[in-house]
Amino acid sequence: MGVKVHAQTSGEDNAYVNAVYELSSLFLKRLLRPWLHPEWIFRRSALGRRQHEVLSVVHGYTRKVIRDRKLALQQNDSECNQPTENEFGRKKRLAFLDLLLRSATDTGLLTDEDVREEVDTFMFEGHDTTTAGMCWALFLLALHPDVQEQVHQEIDSIFNGSDRPATMQDLNEMKLLERCLKETLRLYPSVAIFGRTLSEDVNLGGYDVPAGTIIGIHTYNVHRDERFFPDAETFDPDRFLPEHTERRHPYAYIPFSAGPRNCIGQKFALLEEKSLVASVLRRFRIRSHRTRSEQLIVNELITRPKDGILLYLEDRKR
Repeated sequence: MGVKVHAQTSGEDNAYVNAVYELSSLFLKRLLRPWLHPEWIFRRSALGRRQHEVLSVVHGYTRKVIRDRKLALQQNDSECNQPTENEFGRKKRLAFLDLLLRSATDTGLLTDEDVREEVDTFMFEGHDTTTAGMCWALFLLALHPDVQEQVHQEIDSIFNGSDRPATMQDLNEMKLLERCLKETLRLYPSVAIFGRTLSEDVNLGGYDVPAGTIIGIHTYNVHRDERFFPDAETFDPDRFLPEHTERRHPYAYIPFSAGPRNCIGQKFALLEEKSLVASVLRRFRIRSHRTRSEQLIVNELITRPKDGILLYLEDRKR
């Protein structure tokens, strides 16, 4: 968004981060209590009142970010109207929020609240999901030193001992690491369940389900279908070699959903995960304190590791 949040330096006192976590918990509590599904009942319940308070924190923070960014752009028209150059002499791309604000100003089609909703989507969905994915990836690589060693070799062949930052070309060359990330998202999809409203009548397993029904799609279980993923609980990045993926049903693997409502940020998410996981593995060998059976999962909106991931990091230069 082009704005510093300082979430990692403010410890547990970051109001926005805490509000996001609480919203996830409140959503699940409401979901499991059918009597709270009607909006007019929920608004009058203790959970509903608390959700309203927490949403005020989230929306208030986002509105402040938008307000501050609009002011900054108004004070610097050149930044708003044409990208500047960075230290490499390339045109500096505008932040997503700047693009939204420019569009709102130029077309008049987006109100501040429209912009706020788009920013909420990216900030809410764009940090927690990738964080979980990177945690699970490091966990699985720590449990499979043979695969980890192959990833180390791939990274070393790209950087040749250099400490330079990774470029887009470097990230695109990390084919094995990408397969590891995809296999991680198969075993631990960041969003383990998502909902869809049927637009037409459907027959599912002999049952007629009418249009307008909300159905839950369990990604976690879809990814364990032995027809498409034999020995499904085994971590095997080679499942995503081209010769295996081209014959697989396109909806057998859906960590980012599928169809017209799939995740708008899925390519960016994989690049982000590659960048961070590669940065860790360039410097460290990792071992896990827990086995997969010992590592419990918390399923709220996001598939999180309960009590975090405990890893040992060994400096590779020693």
